[in-house]
Amino acid sequence: MHHFDKIDMRILALLQKNARMTMTELADKVGLSTTPVTERVRRLERDGVITGYHAQLNAQTLGQNLLVFVEIKLRSKSGNIFEEFRREVLDIPQILECHLVSGEYDYLIKIRLPNMSAYRHMLGNILLQLPAAAESRSYVVMEEVKEEHMLYLD
Repeated sequence: MHHFDKIDMRILALLQKNARMTMTELADKVGLSTTPVTERVRRLERDGVITGYHAQLNAQTLGQNLLVFVEIKLRSKSGNIFEEFRREVLDIPQILECHLVSGEYDYLIKIRLPNMSAYRHMLGNILLQLPAAAESRSYVVMEEVKEEHMLYLD
């Protein structure tokens, strides 16, 4: 666990809101000069706290109107099956998130696609063909109430 002071936490909060902020702007907002702020940001990057900078896209404007969560149950849980499953999932670009979970199902997957037809193809021809995939349960999102990408830093 890393130790973060108030300035580190402020830097992280500000960069989460606007990663395009210049080091000069960031320095001004945290009350330091540019050089120490730049050194802090580089340390946070080097230590793996800041893992990248990304543009947040509006899925609907790009024709990705369907959001689906899928639970996948594996028929086998022995050998290298989890690693094989993981390797395959990493190569499917429509999968935004994949989590190994506890409970009745083994994986929870988040997918964004253009429409239901694309999802039917994804489910039958890709997801259920994954190593040891035995069963699925789908949840089609009717309304996105909240989707947050920023961590709560208090």
